[in-house]
Amino acid sequence: MARKMYTGGEFLTNEIDSENVFTPEDFTDEHKQIGATTEQFVANEIRPINSDIEAKNFDLVLAKLRECAELGLMMIDAPEDYGGLELDKATSMLVMEKMAFGLNFGLTYMAHTGIGMLPLIYYGTTDQKERYLGKLISAEMIGAYCLTEPGSGSDALGAKTTATLSEDGRYYILNGTKQFSTNAGFANLYTIFAKVDKIHFTAFLVERTSAGLALGPEEKKMGLHGSSTRQVILENVRVPVENVLGAIGKGHKIAFNVLNVGRFKLGALCVGQEKFALAEGARYANERHQFRVSISSFGAIREKLADVTAMTFASESVVYRLAGLIDDRLATLDRDTDNYYVEYQKAIEEYAAECALVKVFCSESAARAIDAMLQVHGGYGYMADYPIEQLYRDERVQRIYEGTNEINRLLIPGLLLRRGIGSKSMPQSLAERAMGDFKAEKQLLIGMKQLYLVFADETLRKFGDGAAGEQEVLTTLADMVIHIFALESAVLRVEKSFTIVDQKKQELNRAVVTVCAFRAKQHFARAAEKCAAFLGDETLLHSFAAAATYNADTLLAAKRLLADATSHAEKYIF
Repeated sequence: MARKMYTGGEFLTNEIDSENVFTPEDFTDEHKQIGATTEQFVANEIRPINSDIEAKNFDLVLAKLRECAELGLMMIDAPEDYGGLELDKATSMLVMEKMAFGLNFGLTYMAHTGIGMLPLIYYGTTDQKERYLGKLISAEMIGAYCLTEPGSGSDALGAKTTATLSEDGRYYILNGTKQFSTNAGFANLYTIFAKVDKIHFTAFLVERTSAGLALGPEEKKMGLHGSSTRQVILENVRVPVENVLGAIGKGHKIAFNVLNVGRFKLGALCVGQEKFALAEGARYANERHQFRVSISSFGAIREKLADVTAMTFASESVVYRLAGLIDDRLATLDRDTDNYYVEYQKAIEEYAAECALVKVFCSESAARAIDAMLQVHGGYGYMADYPIEQLYRDERVQRIYEGTNEINRLLIPGLLLRRGIGSKSMPQSLAERAMGDFKAEKQLLIGMKQLYLVFADETLRKFGDGAAGEQEVLTTLADMVIHIFALESAVLRVEKSFTIVDQKKQELNRAVVTVCAFRAKQHFARAAEKCAAFLGDETLLHSFAAAATYNADTLLAAKRLLADATSHAEKYIF
C-alpha cells in the first residue's frame, strides 16, 4: 500500500500516521543486499588498509574507488540512460551509512558520489552527461566540488573568483582560488563556482588538465588525514562555453540544492559512525577490567552505552524517515519529461528544512556518541592504536562543512516561517487523539509542537519582518524543531512495528523510546527557556510546564535494559 505523502514542515501542524513513515524495518531484500555488499567491501577491502589511507596513499584510494565502482556503488544516484541505476534515496543513505566504517574512504566516496556527481546529474546537458557521467560512474574520473574560498565560507555568494568571456566567445576565463576542496588532489573534474563579469554567480565543469589550473599543497588537518583537501588555484583557465553548468547567473541554485542532498548524506554517514563508535565502546567495556570486574558492569559506563544506543536509534530514524519523504515525493514525477530534473530539484527543495535539521541532529549526535565511547576507553581512547581516536578527530569537521550547524540552525526556522508554519495552526483536538501504546510520548510531542508554534508566532509578532535577523532567537526555535522531528521519528518507528515484533523487541522498543523522549524533553526545555528569556515573556515558560509533561519513572530500568542488550551484542542492537 502506498504511503501518504507529507509536505515539508507538515509534521509540525498535522497528525502523522506511523504507517506513512519509512523506517529501517521497511528495507526490502534489495536494500539489504546492497547494504551487505557495501559492508563486506568496507570490511574486506578498506578497513585492512586504513593505515595506508591515513598515510595519504592516494593511488591505493583510487584503486579502491574503482573496485567500488565495479560493485555498482557509484551508480546508485545516476540516471539509467547514462549507465546508472537511479535507485531510491533509502538505498543511497544505507550505502552511505555502511561506508562510514571506512572512515576517510567514506568521506572520499561521499564527496565523489554526492557533491562531485550530483551537480552534473541534476543540471548537466545531454552533451555534458555523455562526456563525463559514465567516467564518473566507473571512477575513471573523480569529481570534486569547489565552492568555498579563502574569504568566503558560509557566505558562498561573496565569492571573488571571476569568469570573463573571451573575445571570440568560445571560452570563459576563470581566475581565483578555491579553498578546502575535498578530493582535489586526485580529482579529474571540478565543479567550480565563479562570477561572470564579477556579478553573475555561475557553475563551470573544469577538467584537471586545463592550462592554468594548479593545486595547493595538501592541508594539514586535525583529522581526515586520509582524504585529500587542497586549494584549487585558477590563473587564466580557459573553460569552453559548453562547460557552463546550468544557466549563467543561476549557480546559487546548483550550490544550495546540491547542498541539501549533501546534508542529508552526511546525516547517514553520521549514523554509521555512531554504530561504529558504539560497537568499539561496548567491546572495549567488556574486555577492560578494573577492580576485578569488566567495566561494562559499572552503572556509569552502562548509562553511556544506553544513551548512545538511543541517540543512534533517533539518528537512524530521522535519516530514513526523510528518505521516505523524498522518495514518496519523487515517485510522483514523470521521468520521461524534459524538465524532470527541474521538478526533481523542486521536490528535494520541498524538504530543505528537514535536510538541514537531519544534518544538525545527526552530526551533533555523532559527536556526543563518539566522545562518550572514547571516554569509555579511558586513557586508551586517546591513543592512536584504537579506532575511536581517529573517529574522534575525523568527526569534528562534520559540524562545519555542508554549511555550519549555526547556518543550518538559521535555515530551519527561516524556511518554516516562510512557509507560514509560524502561527497557532495546530488543530486543538489533536491532543485528544493521542492513543495507543505510546500515548504518553505522543502527548509530549503534541505539547512540544503547540509550544513551538506559540514561540514562533510570538517571534513574528515581536520582530515582524525583522525576525530573520534575530539569530539568537532563531537558533532556539531550530533546536525545538530538531528535537520534535527526532522524537517523533523514533516514536512513529516503534509504533509502526510494535504489534508485529516479539515481546523482547517490544521491551527494547519501549525502552529506547523512553530514553529518547526524556532526552528530547530536556533539550526542548533548554531551548524553550532560552527563547522565552530572549523574547522577554516568562508566561511562555508556564505554558511549557503545563503542556510538555512526561512521566519518565521507568527511565533507569529502560537504560539498564538497553545497556545489557548492547553489552551482550557488542554492537548496535536495532
